[in-house]
Amino acid sequence: MVGSPHPRRRSIGPFVRFAFGVAFSLVGSPHVRGADLGEAEKLFRTGKYAECQKLAAGEIAKGADAASWWVLKVRAETARGEYTAAGKTIEDARTRFPDDLVLHLLAHEVYRTSGREKEAAATLAAVQRQIDNRAASTPAERVALGRYLLSTGADAKEVLDRYFNPVVKNTPAYLDAHLAVAELALTKHDRALAAETLQKAPKEAAGQDPRYHHLLARAFAEDDRARATKAIAEALAINPHHADSLLFRADHLIDAEDFAGAEDVLKAVLATDPGEPRAWAYRAAVAHLREDAAGEKAAREKALARWPGNPHVEHLIGRKLSQDYRFKEGAAYQRKALEKDKQYLPAKAQLCLDLLRLGDETEGWKLAAEVFAADGYNVVAHNLVALRDQLSKFRTITADGFVLRMEEKEADLYGRQALAVLQRAKKVLCEKYGVRLDKTITVEIFPRGQDFAVRTFGMPGSEGVLGVCFGPVITVNGPAAQGQSPSSWEAIVWHEFCHTVTLHKTRNKMPRWLSEGISVYEESLENPGWGRWMTPRYREMTLGDDLIPLSRLSSAFLSPKSALHVQFAYFESALAVEFLVSRYGFDALKTALDDLGAGLSVNEALERRTGRPLAKLDSEFTDFARARAKSVAPDATWEEPDLKDEADSAAVRVWLQKHPQSFWGRQRLCRGLVREQKWAEAEKELNALRTLYPEYAGPNNAYELLAVLYRQTARPKEEGAALEEWAKRDGDATAAHQRLTELGAAGGDWTAAARNARRWLAVNPLTPTPHRALAQAAEHLNERNEATTAYRAVLRFGVPDAASVRYRLAVLLEQSGERDAARREVLKALEEAPRFREAHELLLKLVAAAEKSPAPPRPEKNP
Repeated sequence: MVGSPHPRRRSIGPFVRFAFGVAFSLVGSPHVRGADLGEAEKLFRTGKYAECQKLAAGEIAKGADAASWWVLKVRAETARGEYTAAGKTIEDARTRFPDDLVLHLLAHEVYRTSGREKEAAATLAAVQRQIDNRAASTPAERVALGRYLLSTGADAKEVLDRYFNPVVKNTPAYLDAHLAVAELALTKHDRALAAETLQKAPKEAAGQDPRYHHLLARAFAEDDRARATKAIAEALAINPHHADSLLFRADHLIDAEDFAGAEDVLKAVLATDPGEPRAWAYRAAVAHLREDAAGEKAAREKALARWPGNPHVEHLIGRKLSQDYRFKEGAAYQRKALEKDKQYLPAKAQLCLDLLRLGDETEGWKLAAEVFAADGYNVVAHNLVALRDQLSKFRTITADGFVLRMEEKEADLYGRQALAVLQRAKKVLCEKYGVRLDKTITVEIFPRGQDFAVRTFGMPGSEGVLGVCFGPVITVNGPAAQGQSPSSWEAIVWHEFCHTVTLHKTRNKMPRWLSEGISVYEESLENPGWGRWMTPRYREMTLGDDLIPLSRLSSAFLSPKSALHVQFAYFESALAVEFLVSRYGFDALKTALDDLGAGLSVNEALERRTGRPLAKLDSEFTDFARARAKSVAPDATWEEPDLKDEADSAAVRVWLQKHPQSFWGRQRLCRGLVREQKWAEAEKELNALRTLYPEYAGPNNAYELLAVLYRQTARPKEEGAALEEWAKRDGDATAAHQRLTELGAAGGDWTAAARNARRWLAVNPLTPTPHRALAQAAEHLNERNEATTAYRAVLRFGVPDAASVRYRLAVLLEQSGERDAARREVLKALEEAPRFREAHELLLKLVAAAEKSPAPPRPEKNP
């Protein structure tokens, strides 16, 4: 679905008012040389702005004949927030160099960002005259003009082809051209292109420029947080005062809920430029998240003091609020930004995403189309517009306050069951948490991972994410999108709807760890096989340094060390919720959620509702978690056999003499004995392995291997018991569900067969076998509605015995009194198998019944 967007081309022509934040880098024209200028540029690049400003002023006073000195002085002055001085410098420079295009473009930027909008507008005339009279000739002019034209809404490809790419090709050592291309790619959300472009930049110049490292960090921010962090550290090592890099760091600290750390970074930015609008915007966002309305208002006013018409301020505040799931407040800020500039596309695009996440689809999709029409190279807008076409083909099921959207075939296969899970979750969880939902809840289940990612994040690339809840909107990666080993879609739906309940209760004011912890905890209560069990690795992490104190659990999600640590964060968060409920009661947790909704921080709420200081809670939770870990396989040791893959059971027994309680060694012994079909020895060792670590449900667990043994030795009762123990611990164990279904049918236990077919379908409803098994079991149990639904699902797979399936379906419909529907199905069966004797008999029966009970006459129409 995702591809190269079709551009809505806007030719380079008349200039219009452009948006905040265009980065001019105008120093370093190849024709300007001199040791003093190089020294000044280095001072600027390394953040010694005052020294740079002083040196440039001295050279200007001596009568310097290069405009680059004035440009450098203006840049040093604006970096320090001295816009009055910068305005005076630029006016002097334009008088001295009336034909310098770079100076005119810089003047426009200085005037506009300091709120001198009349002077900014007047400057455009001078820019236009320069362009009319001559082409941009130097690399600096071409790059500066290209950046400017992009800000006016000019066609991105045309700017690339006419301005940036020729400089990259003809003057490959000119770093700024490479940076301009990377900036453009990032504004279009093409991080891969940005990274590729930066890799081709001139190495020596790039390595010494903080802008290069900052852009590299932005390129890797979503996919490689460690590399992005390293790049920002390198930028700040070059220039400790580099505002863009410091603000990048502050942004991530806010995401990690480290508001104190973010404040320290913002202070560093404001120490250089006390009026930096982005720093004040971040402060406003933090104040909002801290429920500090007065601080938010004051910070926002500071952010707008220099340029009251700056739309980027409200856009930035709103974007940070939306990243904290405050979509309603975030959307309100985007509307304020658009009041200042109704064509400001970043705000319009963010408002689009906010509204779609709030379930306001009419305006949200309209905005997506508007952004795409204005900027055909905006990848997010392109993806959303294409996704809307895909969603229009989905089936919509509405009931009980839900709007469920699914691909047509999948809706036939498990749409009814999905709605039933949602309805059950609503009844159980809303009642338990005292929540009454006041909005329709939209749930969309996607068969393609890219579509899920675009609906959820605006961009493809969501590997490992199974579902996301925004409150009134839930998106789910369906079984088809998960590959060969899908997770239970029922568990995902239950988990995400639990988020809807807790987000509603707290008005979206809850840390991620608590939200995820409650959802995983409630999964486990509904079905123990859905939860997360104490794996050997989790046990090790819980007993080691990876266990995070309760008061700092947010960092587990927001700054994890690895993908494993993210998974452990879910486990630990659920353990924390279990600790709170078991130690202080469910009401303490429930009322703490009310406190969050009222504006308290999570730590304040927990202290209030448990009556314990935070340090005590941290200590108690640590003791609880480690006691739980020690209770798992307490007699086991964890050495791993250093044996060759082909080693037999005898070799493993020799190794075990030195490590008799090694879980991994005993597991390997059991695997070897089963492979060698030494059933008596294997049974003894497997029972010992199960006793050693009964919770283990991972690969080659004792229950799985015992089931193999019992099947091979024709002991179906024991096999079923072993499989049931496995299935109870792992809701995704389709091999267990399948075999239990077969055993139930073979033994005539249709209740067990139906139960396990449903378990199977809860993981993978995309094959006909579990539907057929459920249909047969339900038919034996006289559950005609369920059997009918299951047989219809079987037919969606185009099975070779469709005639037989239609016949069974017709029988069920006839038994339910649906004779017309039964007649249609039996006729279809006879179309596929004209000599189907039982079908002929059923058709004759239906015809005879129709003749005995003719349809009532239709009422006459009024004359």
